[in-house]
Amino acid sequence: MAKILVTGGLGYIGSHTVVALQEKGFEVVIIDNLSNSEESVLHGIEKISGIRPQFENIDLRKKELVQQFFAENPIEGIIHFAASKAVGESVENPLLYYENNINTLVYLLQECEKHSIQNFIFSSSCTVYGEPDQLPITEDAPVKKAISPYGNTKQINEEILYDTCAVGNLQAISLRYFNPIGAHPSAEIGELPKGTPQNLVPFITQTGAGLRAELSVFGDDYPTPDGSCIRDYIHVVDLAQAHVVALQRLLDNKNTSSYEVFNLGTGKGSSVLEVIHAFEKVSGKKLNYKIVPRRPGDVISVYANTSKADEVLGWKTKYSMEEALQSAWKWEKKVRGLD
Repeated sequence: MAKILVTGGLGYIGSHTVVALQEKGFEVVIIDNLSNSEESVLHGIEKISGIRPQFENIDLRKKELVQQFFAENPIEGIIHFAASKAVGESVENPLLYYENNINTLVYLLQECEKHSIQNFIFSSSCTVYGEPDQLPITEDAPVKKAISPYGNTKQINEEILYDTCAVGNLQAISLRYFNPIGAHPSAEIGELPKGTPQNLVPFITQTGAGLRAELSVFGDDYPTPDGSCIRDYIHVVDLAQAHVVALQRLLDNKNTSSYEVFNLGTGKGSSVLEVIHAFEKVSGKKLNYKIVPRRPGDVISVYANTSKADEVLGWKTKYSMEEALQSAWKWEKKVRGLD
């Protein structure tokens, strides 16, 4: 089977995608600089799949190391996750995000050109849509001026891919996903942020586990049914499967243009307070939370129209919000030794 490079493959979505690729028979090599991950994730991947993937600790911002890697490793496809990803941090430190998220893509694409690597899956985001005019969001929705530097890097990266595909042999798919949550059912891998979590569900599970005294809800005065922001929460295992399906589409030359875009979500929006209450139900834990001021860079309501992924990729989600929260809680308890 094809040898596939997964950048950021020890991260949250990357590690689940590595498992999904290995389960389909692909040979995987991971590049990760461990800036927001742990090398121990390799053990979890190996426990689930029975295979320990090749791992290279490389900072993709170092061009000469990227060149050396591709000179030594024949690769047939790339799934590119490696990026800084926190909206709030990007507002505070935009140059870090522009360096880390844009330069690294350019270096990878230069190597694709040099080594005739044609198949590229890009980890994009629903943040490219900004504050949407209509819900649910289709792939034809306008890409608006980004609310955060993080969102802007995703927009710029998509433009870079579009322009590169237009002039060479590269085939690329950008997967615009909504809010990944949950963990592998085995509880061998899951979301394990370094420092204070930037995403809702790990903050919820850490509060449930007693690591956090209180959970902050950023605003209850939005124009939504309960006043809190609405997002489309998708189980990370469903999301990982979509990457394998998209990659196979390119390898089989089933794509209809050199650059394609798909939304990945459930098609259903859930508010922050709904997620909190759903977690309380599945875990039996009462969460201590308080309403705090709105956070800069947050949009009000975002959820996907998933019909294109369903019809064209033949992919749709299988797991419910409750199942995703249950798996996240199982993972949290295992990590904290609470079982």
